[in-house]
Amino acid sequence: MIIKEYRVLLPLEVEEYQRGQLFSVAEASKQETGGGEGVEIIKQEPFTSNEIREGQTLSGIYAHKLYHLKSKMPWIVRKLLPESAMVLDEESWNCYPYCKTVLTNPGYMKKDFRITVETIHLQDDGSTENALNVSDEVLKQREVVVLDIYDDTHLNKKTDIRPETDPSLFLSQKTGRGPLAPDWSKTTKPVMCCYKLVTAYFKWTGFQGKIENFIHGSYPRLFTKFHRELWTWVDLWYDLTLEDIHKYEEETAEKLRKQRENGKVRGMSADGCVVNPLFEDKENFVD
Repeated sequence: MIIKEYRVLLPLEVEEYQRGQLFSVAEASKQETGGGEGVEIIKQEPFTSNEIREGQTLSGIYAHKLYHLKSKMPWIVRKLLPESAMVLDEESWNCYPYCKTVLTNPGYMKKDFRITVETIHLQDDGSTENALNVSDEVLKQREVVVLDIYDDTHLNKKTDIRPETDPSLFLSQKTGRGPLAPDWSKTTKPVMCCYKLVTAYFKWTGFQGKIENFIHGSYPRLFTKFHRELWTWVDLWYDLTLEDIHKYEEETAEKLRKQRENGKVRGMSADGCVVNPLFEDKENFVD
């Protein structure tokens, strides 16, 4: 089991990010859905539970989705494994500013595959040592990875970098923020951080370490790409209320159904990394 905490810095207020996250998850889902693949929304409803986070009773929105990812898998995976191995089951609990997402593969790997993403959003510069209040045992295993949306190191240079989603070029007409400079997080306000604790578990003799490292190898690209888009789409979602965005999510669910049934295969391919549905958490696997 490999545990990493990704810290994503953004020029936003925490309250603003909530709207941006919901809008961008819906928008990114459309980009990755078509031709029988992509996002299938099974259920989305309010919840209250004391089983999501130990010692707390949380309320928010529960979502259950399936991710059909055949074309997103490396060719060797498509050749060796059945189609049931290429459908991921996602459950997420969005009780902002805390979110939790769990990805499994009940059709093939069952209890031998699990990715958990826990996220907390704080108005700081990514310097909080234990933002998610995890145990000392987890802290000893955890590796911290700081991601800055200005930095394109982790992106696919051919497919991920476009002028319209480049923070070094983008100027927001509605907030007056941007373009971002290399040291923006030290010289610009506001600054916030998404703390994402990702635990990857894959139990398969001879492959466990390689697959868990492969899973984590995809996250810097996925989180960076998603959050660059979230920021550079700010003028599209900035004036929307949560009610507006929830209506947009409902409309998107119907569009996704039609795109999966009739559209063409879209989005990131196995030429880069396995697509992680955004996340939540789309973000991302986005939370």
